[in-house]
Amino acid sequence: MSYSHPSSGDSLPLYGGSNNGESASSLAEQSAPLTTSTQDRLDTLYYDTSSKHRSLGGGNRWVNLLLSIPKPAFLAGLLAIFTTSYLLSLQAGDLMFINNHLGIIGAEIIVSVISLTIVTVMLYASRMRSNTRRGALLVIACLFAALYCYDHGERFEHHGFYNLLVFLAIFVPLNLAIALFYVLWCKIDNFLAYFAVFLVVGGISACASLVHYRRVFDQGTLGALQYNLGECEWTGRNIPFVDLLPAGAQNFWAGSMYCRPESQKIKATVDGDGVLRVACESEDKDVFVDILPETREWPLKDKEMWHKLHSLVLKRVVRLPYSSSRPFVLNETTQAVVVRCGSSSTIVTRVSPPLAKLPVYVPPSDSDTRSSSGSNSTQRPARFIAFGAPQMQLQRPNVIYLMLDAVSHRQFYRRLPKSAQVLKTIHRPGSQRLFELYRYHSVGFSTDNNTKAAYLGEIYPSRPNPLPIWAYYRDRGYVTARIEGNCDDWARELVGKNFESQDYSIGNRSLDYELASPFCMPEYYPDVGNAYGNFKGPYSIIAHCLYGRYVHDWAFDYLYQLRSEFRENRAKQLASQKDPRPYMITTTFLEGHEGTGEVLRTLDDSLATFLESMRDSGELNDTVLIVAADHGLHMGLNFAFLQNGRIEHQNPFFAMSVPEWLHEFSEKYQAEKGSERVSPFAANEQRLMTAFETHHTFRVLADWPEFEMDSWRRSLFAAQKAGRTCEEAGIGAGYCMCKIPGSR
Repeated sequence: MSYSHPSSGDSLPLYGGSNNGESASSLAEQSAPLTTSTQDRLDTLYYDTSSKHRSLGGGNRWVNLLLSIPKPAFLAGLLAIFTTSYLLSLQAGDLMFINNHLGIIGAEIIVSVISLTIVTVMLYASRMRSNTRRGALLVIACLFAALYCYDHGERFEHHGFYNLLVFLAIFVPLNLAIALFYVLWCKIDNFLAYFAVFLVVGGISACASLVHYRRVFDQGTLGALQYNLGECEWTGRNIPFVDLLPAGAQNFWAGSMYCRPESQKIKATVDGDGVLRVACESEDKDVFVDILPETREWPLKDKEMWHKLHSLVLKRVVRLPYSSSRPFVLNETTQAVVVRCGSSSTIVTRVSPPLAKLPVYVPPSDSDTRSSSGSNSTQRPARFIAFGAPQMQLQRPNVIYLMLDAVSHRQFYRRLPKSAQVLKTIHRPGSQRLFELYRYHSVGFSTDNNTKAAYLGEIYPSRPNPLPIWAYYRDRGYVTARIEGNCDDWARELVGKNFESQDYSIGNRSLDYELASPFCMPEYYPDVGNAYGNFKGPYSIIAHCLYGRYVHDWAFDYLYQLRSEFRENRAKQLASQKDPRPYMITTTFLEGHEGTGEVLRTLDDSLATFLESMRDSGELNDTVLIVAADHGLHMGLNFAFLQNGRIEHQNPFFAMSVPEWLHEFSEKYQAEKGSERVSPFAANEQRLMTAFETHHTFRVLADWPEFEMDSWRRSLFAAQKAGRTCEEAGIGAGYCMCKIPGSR
């Protein structure tokens, strides 16, 4: 049996078999090279199928109509669908618009992928004239160029480049899989049977893995989320398909996740007198020192994120030649310099002025510590000593807060396994205790609302000139330091518009030390184009590098220096029987804030090393360490298409280590004063918590050993209400992902 191809008139054997009267030429045709038969095989099946439908006498008119469409017209129709659906996916607006229409945008991208995939399959698997094929490929190339030119933006208002990445992330693997399937089908006898076996085995394996990963989703460092009666549960089908992907699968094509070392090794140090010493590997190279400006005292108007802060930093950099023949002494206010030797560079940071020389800070008149009606004038509970604690434990605890932008609870364990293992060893009853919040829930879509809840205690400031929590600490005698990790100023961007004057300096009011200038260098933060693109800047999907090292390593360098300076001063004060000044350090890491979720892996070694140093130094005996995120990842395939991504977005990571004496006090105070006779830490681990509780925890620590009762009741040191709803926790209905079963 055979059918004729309408374009060539050749007779094609069906199923590769022969009839009894088959000629020698037909047999010779069957034994032709494989390339000829592979070109014909799908067409044979196509025309066999069309003949069968014609034999039905028009029983399926739609199929007959579809098969009767000429291929050029069919290709044109599919390309029209591809273009229209892709254009529809480019609809843009503000943050809320994108969040509300994300499902529609994702569906439109899927339609465009499917339509172009059908075109691609027809081009390489169906017999057609070469001119038609070349013409179709040219049209596709022109369409891609036109669509890219129409919108290749990387912001909410124009997000064409993000759409293109999502499109390619689906289209390329899908078409490679189809091509591989087609080649194997043409080359291997009984391939469909083998493929069916593969699907069954692979399906069983995938299902078993998903069951495992679903169980792992609830796991933490020392425990797991418990499905207690009356507590909320994550809504929808929480199936973590993303865990089936191996590490690096989503951005393997973007290049290495390692930073290329500088060509010249540079050794540069600053001694206690501020003298900079530099040794270049190549002595014949000219050495220059870029003195980076100190940004702490800059007014709000100079710290606008979109290139204003960046351009001013670069404009105010002072470049000086370096010579080893004479001392190079840094100004006392200089925190960082860039040493350049030929084409290589390195950053040198220091804590200056030293804490011992830091001027005594007097809270201004607008501080609540100077106001008779301020929040500190309310009734305060008894001191810690009333419970029989040693006098030394009345000293105020230090606070270190590491904010991991866009890292969910599960993503922390998925991408930071070394840090997770070290975090487990921090828990040492008798010295310090570690606990997690398994139902920690974000209160908004992005960094804005969630960090305002943590740093201000409210999303919409109710008073003019709102100050961040580190100002609250500084007013109470703490030394405050902040590392931005980005060419940005949190206070300027998120509360700056609430200030009556843009000449006001929040940094000068609230911080003793600030490090931001190094992260404005154009090698990391581009001075041309969009600084927050997919392949450059702090949100890029490739490794975040600066002068041969990860950007976060420069931040950790300064963090280690701060700790060393503060601890040395603390030891001297205790030795002279003086009350040491406590300190509060906050820093932000942006490795989690990119669409693939892969760059976060680069943070693991450095974060694990830092946690080990905190554990082994003994600092956790008098320091509260918080490692937390503002929200989970709100971009990428998992968030756009799967419920698991939506849940992870609203379930940021949170872990806190508290000294044993503070843990013991909280347990006793809850037992004597609380409404429930439970451990506040054990209870809160399994209850719905938000950044609002984090804020009141900050306030309690700043006021120690006296504190406001209202803040204590709303902090993590007191057991929060069991069975809290999103509304009670301050989570908007549009963001609620944890609901009590049976409730609306």
